[in-house]
Amino acid sequence: MKTNTFKIIAFFFLMLVSAPIFAHALWIETKATGIKGKAQEISIYFGEFSDNDITKADKWFSDLKNFSLIVVSPSKKETKLSTKALDNKYQAFFTPTEDGVYTIVMQHTVGDVYGTMKLDYNSSATVVVGNKNAGNTIAANSNKIAVFSENADTAKKDAKVTGVASYDGAIAKEAKIKVIAPNGWEKELWTNDKGEFSFTPIWSGNYMVEYAHTDKASGEHNGKKYDEIWKMATYQIVVK
Repeated sequence: MKTNTFKIIAFFFLMLVSAPIFAHALWIETKATGIKGKAQEISIYFGEFSDNDITKADKWFSDLKNFSLIVVSPSKKETKLSTKALDNKYQAFFTPTEDGVYTIVMQHTVGDVYGTMKLDYNSSATVVVGNKNAGNTIAANSNKIAVFSENADTAKKDAKVTGVASYDGAIAKEAKIKVIAPNGWEKELWTNDKGEFSFTPIWSGNYMVEYAHTDKASGEHNGKKYDEIWKMATYQIVVK
Protein backbone atom coordinates (compact mmCIF):
# COMPACT_ATOMS: atom_id res chain seq x y z
CA MET A 1 0.00 0.00 0.00
CA LYS A 2 2.83 2.35 0.89
CA THR A 3 4.54 1.54 -2.42
CA ASN A 4 1.42 2.43 -4.41
CA THR A 5 0.99 5.65 -2.44
CA PHE A 6 4.60 6.59 -3.15
CA LYS A 7 4.14 5.95 -6.87
CA ILE A 8 1.04 8.15 -6.98
CA ILE A 9 2.82 10.97 -5.13
CA ALA A 10 5.86 10.66 -7.41
CA PHE A 11 3.64 10.77 -10.51
CA PHE A 12 1.90 13.97 -9.48
CA PHE A 13 5.24 15.52 -8.49
CA LEU A 14 6.62 14.87 -11.96
CA MET A 15 3.50 16.36 -13.49
CA LEU A 16 3.91 19.50 -11.42
CA VAL A 17 7.59 19.82 -12.31
CA SER A 18 7.00 19.43 -16.05
CA ALA A 19 3.80 21.51 -16.27
CA PRO A 20 5.29 25.05 -16.36
CA ILE A 21 7.21 24.60 -19.63
CA PHE A 22 4.45 22.67 -21.41
CA ALA A 23 1.88 25.23 -20.28
CA HIS A 24 3.99 28.04 -21.72
CA ALA A 25 3.59 29.13 -25.32
CA LEU A 26 4.88 31.62 -27.84
CA TRP A 27 2.23 33.85 -29.33
CA ILE A 28 1.85 36.85 -31.64
CA GLU A 29 -0.20 39.93 -30.88
CA THR A 30 -1.03 42.58 -33.46
CA LYS A 31 -4.02 44.61 -34.61
CA ALA A 32 -6.44 42.63 -36.77
CA THR A 33 -6.54 45.38 -39.39
CA GLY A 34 -3.87 47.52 -41.02
CA ILE A 35 -3.48 50.44 -43.43
CA LYS A 36 -1.44 50.55 -46.62
CA GLY A 37 1.69 52.65 -46.17
CA LYS A 38 1.48 52.63 -42.35
CA ALA A 39 3.83 50.54 -40.21
CA GLN A 40 2.11 47.62 -38.41
CA GLU A 41 3.51 46.61 -35.02
CA ILE A 42 3.92 42.93 -34.15
CA SER A 43 4.65 41.68 -30.62
CA ILE A 44 5.87 38.18 -29.73
CA TYR A 45 5.38 36.95 -26.17
CA PHE A 46 6.39 33.84 -24.23
CA GLY A 47 4.59 32.73 -21.11
CA GLU A 48 1.27 31.51 -19.80
CA PHE A 49 -1.51 33.45 -21.54
CA SER A 50 -4.31 32.22 -19.24
CA ASP A 51 -2.50 33.51 -16.14
CA ASN A 52 -1.27 36.73 -17.79
CA ASP A 53 2.19 35.42 -16.88
CA ILE A 54 4.62 36.89 -19.41
CA THR A 55 8.29 35.93 -19.26
CA LYS A 56 10.87 38.70 -19.52
CA ALA A 57 12.61 38.70 -22.92
CA ASP A 58 16.02 37.97 -21.41
CA LYS A 59 14.65 34.94 -19.49
CA TRP A 60 13.17 32.99 -22.41
CA PHE A 61 13.73 29.23 -22.32
CA SER A 62 16.74 27.81 -24.20
CA ASP A 63 17.24 29.50 -27.62
CA LEU A 64 13.63 30.60 -28.15
CA LYS A 65 14.83 34.10 -29.01
CA ASN A 66 16.14 32.72 -32.32
CA PHE A 67 12.63 32.20 -33.72
CA SER A 68 11.93 32.95 -37.36
CA LEU A 69 9.32 35.55 -38.26
CA ILE A 70 7.99 36.18 -41.74
CA VAL A 71 5.04 38.05 -43.19
CA VAL A 72 3.20 36.67 -46.22
CA SER A 73 1.47 39.25 -48.38
CA PRO A 74 -1.92 38.70 -50.07
CA SER A 75 0.00 38.05 -53.32
CA LYS A 76 2.09 35.38 -51.49
CA LYS A 77 5.30 37.38 -51.25
CA GLU A 78 7.28 36.39 -48.15
CA THR A 79 9.36 38.90 -46.20
CA LYS A 80 11.58 37.97 -43.27
CA LEU A 81 11.22 40.38 -40.37
CA SER A 82 13.91 41.47 -37.92
CA THR A 83 12.98 41.72 -34.25
CA LYS A 84 14.06 43.78 -31.26
CA ALA A 85 14.04 42.61 -27.64
CA LEU A 86 12.12 44.83 -25.27
CA ASP A 87 11.36 44.29 -21.58
CA ASN A 88 8.77 41.51 -21.85
CA LYS A 89 8.49 40.81 -25.59
CA TYR A 90 10.11 40.93 -29.00
CA GLN A 91 8.91 43.60 -31.39
CA ALA A 92 8.80 43.81 -35.19
CA PHE A 93 7.20 46.03 -37.83
CA PHE A 94 6.09 45.68 -41.43
CA THR A 95 4.39 48.12 -43.78
CA PRO A 96 1.50 46.81 -45.93
CA THR A 97 1.65 47.76 -49.61
CA GLU A 98 -1.41 45.97 -51.01
CA ASP A 99 -5.01 45.16 -50.15
CA GLY A 100 -5.90 41.77 -48.75
CA VAL A 101 -4.95 39.58 -45.82
CA TYR A 102 -1.37 39.44 -44.55
CA THR A 103 -0.32 36.34 -42.58
CA ILE A 104 2.40 36.66 -39.96
CA VAL A 105 4.14 33.35 -39.32
CA MET A 106 6.46 32.50 -36.41
CA GLN A 107 8.24 29.16 -35.95
CA HIS A 108 11.01 27.77 -33.77
CA THR A 109 12.29 24.31 -32.89
CA VAL A 110 13.91 24.61 -29.46
CA GLY A 111 17.61 23.80 -29.36
CA ASP A 112 17.42 21.91 -26.06
CA VAL A 113 15.56 18.64 -25.63
CA TYR A 114 13.15 18.94 -22.71
CA GLY A 115 13.29 15.63 -20.86
CA THR A 116 12.84 13.27 -23.80
CA MET A 117 10.79 15.67 -25.90
CA LYS A 118 11.68 17.94 -28.81
CA LEU A 119 9.64 21.18 -28.70
CA ASP A 120 8.36 22.95 -31.80
CA TYR A 121 6.63 26.31 -31.27
CA ASN A 122 4.45 27.91 -33.95
CA SER A 123 2.28 31.02 -34.00
CA SER A 124 0.45 33.11 -36.54
CA ALA A 125 -1.72 36.19 -36.90
CA THR A 126 -3.67 37.73 -39.75
CA VAL A 127 -3.99 41.39 -40.67
CA VAL A 128 -6.71 42.62 -43.03
CA VAL A 129 -5.79 45.59 -45.20
CA GLY A 130 -8.64 47.13 -47.20
CA ASN A 131 -10.50 43.93 -48.03
CA LYS A 132 -10.26 40.14 -47.73
CA ASN A 133 -10.29 39.27 -51.44
CA ALA A 134 -6.83 37.66 -51.32
CA GLY A 135 -4.81 35.77 -48.73
CA ASN A 136 -7.71 34.95 -46.40
CA THR A 137 -6.90 31.25 -46.03
CA ILE A 138 -5.00 28.94 -43.70
CA ALA A 139 -2.96 27.82 -46.73
CA ALA A 140 -1.01 31.11 -46.51
CA ASN A 141 0.56 29.77 -43.31
CA SER A 142 3.66 27.67 -44.09
CA ASN A 143 3.92 26.15 -40.60
CA LYS A 144 3.32 22.41 -40.21
CA ILE A 145 0.72 23.07 -37.51
CA ALA A 146 -1.65 26.04 -37.66
CA VAL A 147 -4.95 27.60 -36.59
CA PHE A 148 -6.90 30.21 -38.55
CA SER A 149 -10.19 32.12 -38.63
CA GLU A 150 -11.65 33.88 -41.66
CA ASN A 151 -13.52 36.36 -39.44
CA ALA A 152 -10.85 37.16 -36.85
CA ASP A 153 -11.04 40.83 -37.81
CA THR A 154 -14.78 41.05 -37.16
CA ALA A 155 -15.12 38.89 -34.04
CA LYS A 156 -17.71 40.26 -31.63
CA LYS A 157 -18.98 39.35 -28.20
CA ASP A 158 -21.97 36.96 -28.21
CA ALA A 159 -21.47 36.14 -31.90
CA LYS A 160 -20.13 32.77 -33.05
CA VAL A 161 -16.50 32.68 -34.17
CA THR A 162 -15.47 29.90 -36.56
CA GLY A 163 -12.01 28.61 -37.34
CA VAL A 164 -10.04 25.75 -38.86
CA ALA A 165 -6.93 23.81 -37.87
CA SER A 166 -4.36 22.16 -40.11
CA TYR A 167 -1.50 19.72 -39.63
CA ASP A 168 1.18 18.75 -42.13
CA GLY A 169 -0.60 20.45 -45.02
CA ALA A 170 -4.00 18.87 -44.40
CA ILE A 171 -7.04 19.78 -42.35
CA ALA A 172 -6.85 18.50 -38.78
CA LYS A 173 -9.87 16.25 -38.18
CA GLU A 174 -11.04 15.53 -34.63
CA ALA A 175 -8.20 17.61 -33.19
CA LYS A 176 -8.41 19.08 -29.70
CA ILE A 177 -8.38 22.88 -29.65
CA LYS A 178 -8.15 25.08 -26.60
CA VAL A 179 -9.66 28.57 -26.47
CA ILE A 180 -8.47 30.91 -23.71
CA ALA A 181 -10.51 34.02 -22.85
CA PRO A 182 -9.06 37.36 -21.67
CA ASN A 183 -9.86 36.51 -18.04
CA GLY A 184 -8.10 33.12 -18.20
CA TRP A 185 -11.25 31.03 -18.70
CA GLU A 186 -10.51 28.03 -20.92
CA LYS A 187 -12.62 25.75 -23.08
CA GLU A 188 -11.61 22.63 -24.99
CA LEU A 189 -13.13 22.06 -28.42
CA TRP A 190 -12.81 19.36 -31.07
CA THR A 191 -12.63 19.98 -34.80
CA ASN A 192 -15.11 18.23 -37.08
CA ASP A 193 -14.34 16.15 -40.18
CA LYS A 194 -13.61 19.40 -42.06
CA GLY A 195 -11.09 20.60 -39.47
CA GLU A 196 -13.52 23.27 -38.28
CA PHE A 197 -14.28 24.49 -34.79
CA SER A 198 -16.42 27.28 -33.34
CA PHE A 199 -17.09 29.10 -30.10
CA THR A 200 -19.13 32.05 -28.90
CA PRO A 201 -17.14 34.61 -26.88
CA ILE A 202 -19.01 36.16 -23.98
CA TRP A 203 -16.33 38.73 -23.11
CA SER A 204 -14.50 41.34 -25.13
CA GLY A 205 -10.71 41.34 -25.39
CA ASN A 206 -7.83 39.14 -26.55
CA TYR A 207 -8.56 35.43 -26.99
CA MET A 208 -5.88 32.84 -27.66
CA VAL A 209 -6.56 29.67 -29.64
CA GLU A 210 -4.07 26.83 -29.07
CA TYR A 211 -3.61 23.56 -30.96
CA ALA A 212 -1.02 21.06 -29.71
CA HIS A 213 0.02 17.77 -31.27
CA THR A 214 2.54 15.15 -30.12
CA ASP A 215 4.29 12.78 -32.52
CA LYS A 216 5.72 9.52 -31.18
CA ALA A 217 9.05 9.74 -32.98
CA SER A 218 12.58 9.08 -31.76
CA GLY A 219 15.91 10.47 -32.81
CA GLU A 220 18.69 12.86 -31.83
CA HIS A 221 18.49 16.63 -31.71
CA ASN A 222 21.68 18.62 -31.09
CA GLY A 223 23.31 15.52 -29.64
CA LYS A 224 20.45 14.63 -27.28
CA LYS A 225 17.98 11.78 -27.70
CA TYR A 226 14.24 12.33 -27.84
CA ASP A 227 11.27 10.00 -28.24
CA GLU A 228 8.51 12.55 -28.81
CA ILE A 229 8.04 15.73 -30.84
CA TRP A 230 5.62 18.22 -29.28
CA LYS A 231 4.22 20.90 -31.57
CA MET A 232 2.03 23.84 -30.63
CA ALA A 233 0.27 26.47 -32.72
CA THR A 234 -1.24 29.66 -31.32
CA TYR A 235 -3.52 32.23 -32.95
CA GLN A 236 -4.85 35.47 -31.52
CA ILE A 237 -8.45 36.65 -31.98
CA VAL A 238 -9.44 40.09 -30.72
CA VAL A 239 -13.12 40.21 -29.76
CA LYS A 240 -14.84 43.59 -29.80
